Amino acid sequence: MPARDPFVDVVIVGAGPCGLAAAIAAQRAGLTAVIFDRGPIVSGIASYPTFMTFFSTAERIAIGGLPFIVAAEKPSRRDALAYYRAVASHFDLDVRQFETVEAIAAVGAGAEQDAPARARWRVTTRRRSGVVQSISSRAVVVATGYFGRPNRLGVPGESLPHVQHGYVDGHATWRESVVVVGGANSAVDAALDMYRSGGRVTMVHFGEALDANVKPWVRPEIEARIREGSIGAVFGARVVAIEAEAVVVRTAAGEQRLPATQVYTMTGYLPETGLLGHVGVPIDPATGIPAHDPLTMATPVEGIYLAGVIASGLQANRIFIENGRDHGDLIMAHLRQQ
Repeated sequence: MPARDPFVDVVIVGAGPCGLAAAIAAQRAGLTAVIFDRGPIVSGIASYPTFMTFFSTAERIAIGGLPFIVAAEKPSRRDALAYYRAVASHFDLDVRQFETVEAIAAVGAGAEQDAPARARWRVTTRRRSGVVQSISSRAVVVATGYFGRPNRLGVPGESLPHVQHGYVDGHATWRESVVVVGGANSAVDAALDMYRSGGRVTMVHFGEALDANVKPWVRPEIEARIREGSIGAVFGARVVAIEAEAVVVRTAAGEQRLPATQVYTMTGYLPETGLLGHVGVPIDPATGIPAHDPLTMATPVEGIYLAGVIASGLQANRIFIENGRDHGDLIMAHLRQQ
């Protein structure tokens, strides 16, 4: 007879702040929980620019009631990474880093013989070593964040090795010709950091100006750099091709070729809804929002819940840490009633 899967009350997919908060809520509700992430803990924050400062105050992105104290008005990326590591250690959360959830299947789909009686779901994972294993649970919380599927430009040359989606550090851009595609906060932060690192930076944005939500303490500097010409900017432009050492853009005045030995496409991400789709959670085709009850975060599929930005669909700015960190409490309250 095959061995039974290990069992926990809750499997959480994603070790971002909202996934960690859900695990803390489970612990406080007397439920066992394990968190899986295909990368390191809070990998989304780890992928932010090295010197990025949060829009929110430290208090508003704290989780589990553990104080987040910083000397500055706003926490930095480094502050946040240290804080969330400390939170996971303080609560001794079971975080399985670099272990990808590959499938979620109902226990009733032929798995009854080797699953605990309370189990509703079987979660199959793969470690980076290649080892595949499974675990059973009463519930699965999908908290996969917003940094899994880049919003591609869909142009020739996008897969060239000098093209990156996302940005961490500007050291390698010193004296390089760099094109940054985008006009929101991530693009602005990247452009300024590369400029300070000695890169020759040009921003390309389809809008006629920088996005309205650019952080107010950053906007004066980026606008000044653009005004004086130390950072180039081409607005009302669409990238039509990327070449080995240039980016071709189309504007109302015609096509331009911008020198570029490095290209950063800071054009956002699409939500990771693949696991939800496979278990039958409906996804609104217009908004990208998975069907769920915002009062409990329960989807129409029994035992499947959402936490964090995944619940916002294509409009990532609707949910951030500060209003997604409470999803775990809603979920666990609902689970305890089952």
